[in-house]
Amino acid sequence: MRCYLHAFLLCMVFTFFSLLYVFNQLASTLEDRDRSSHDTGNLLRKMPGLAGRRDREETLDRERSGSAVKERRDEGSHLAVVACGPRLEETLTMLKSAVLFSKNPLNFYIFAEDNLHDSFRNALDSWPRTVQKKFNFTIYSISFPRDNANEWKKLFKPCASQRLFLPLILKEVDSLLYVDTDILFLQPVEEIWALLTRFNASHLAAMAPEHEEPRIGWYNRFARHPYYGKTGINSGVMLMNMTRLREKFFKNDMTTVALRWEEILMPLLQKYKLNITWGDQDLLNIIFHQNPESLYVFPCQWNYRPDHCIYGSNCQQADQEGVFILHGNRGVYHDNKQPAFRAVYEAIQKYPFGENMETSLLQPLEAALQTTTHTYCGRASHLFTKRLKQSIVSVQQDATQRG
Repeated sequence: MRCYLHAFLLCMVFTFFSLLYVFNQLASTLEDRDRSSHDTGNLLRKMPGLAGRRDREETLDRERSGSAVKERRDEGSHLAVVACGPRLEETLTMLKSAVLFSKNPLNFYIFAEDNLHDSFRNALDSWPRTVQKKFNFTIYSISFPRDNANEWKKLFKPCASQRLFLPLILKEVDSLLYVDTDILFLQPVEEIWALLTRFNASHLAAMAPEHEEPRIGWYNRFARHPYYGKTGINSGVMLMNMTRLREKFFKNDMTTVALRWEEILMPLLQKYKLNITWGDQDLLNIIFHQNPESLYVFPCQWNYRPDHCIYGSNCQQADQEGVFILHGNRGVYHDNKQPAFRAVYEAIQKYPFGENMETSLLQPLEAALQTTTHTYCGRASHLFTKRLKQSIVSVQQDATQRG
């Protein structure tokens, strides 16, 4: 009897340790899979071509578990703008240009003074329902770090430095296209959004040079602070991988310790505030002067300004392919100094949604541009319509196919 009891106890012990081993192996396998999933997710967030597509991490996990999952609809492009003072109509015209030619969904992040919120909301809600289906929008109040809010507000133009804090405010947004209010899209937003796929492992932002011709450059002739490259960069059109930007430790000339984005801004302002002229754009130039490997520079046709034609055409890429994005800085949409720029702005502003784009937008614009040939930019105005014509043809073809 005692022998049977010993045998039974030995079997129980053996069974217990066998089960313990099995559970231990199972737990180890699950832990490895979770770690692999987490690492893959981090990699996806850092890859330039997958900006704003966090849902794909979940898809990847489901595919591993053997579930059949349909690919989710692309979230589209994410576009931010900051509007203060008398910038309501200009901002709405910029947003209108984005909606007119884009085919993919658009997500607008509008930062504006509180007294402008209702006006933005009412205007966008008044657009035709078919147009509203193409975009989502969120309106935010202007906000700066509490301890230094007044100093940031007074930097350059009212609210202009808000763009520096977008990565810290829009924490759930992976990548973002920031544009000034005086921007006009002459082709779909998704075309510049696609430049994210050209980022290498170090790139976290993209901008165009401030000047193409050093002889008329501002930074290389007048700047009293470091700047990027030979002629500096212009921040009116700024494409950002904000996940990378939030994670990056930036080299700087204030300390031997690399600093995060939220740590570097105020010390940089304190050091250079007596030497900077263009506010936040100058701070960006300083940052990327010290971290040049982090910047992807796109051609001037993506940020075409009066400087590119005021003394004769000096943007070779626009000469070849046309202007992709028009930037009417220095208030040229609202005075007579550069009538060609103003003509494009007014054509888009006055275009009635739903009308034929060729007869109600392009033809009136071409007629107006014919009256501007007494200026250098007017003589180059065929560059303004070159890509625009292609955009209009594409939109009309889509409309015909849907009809």
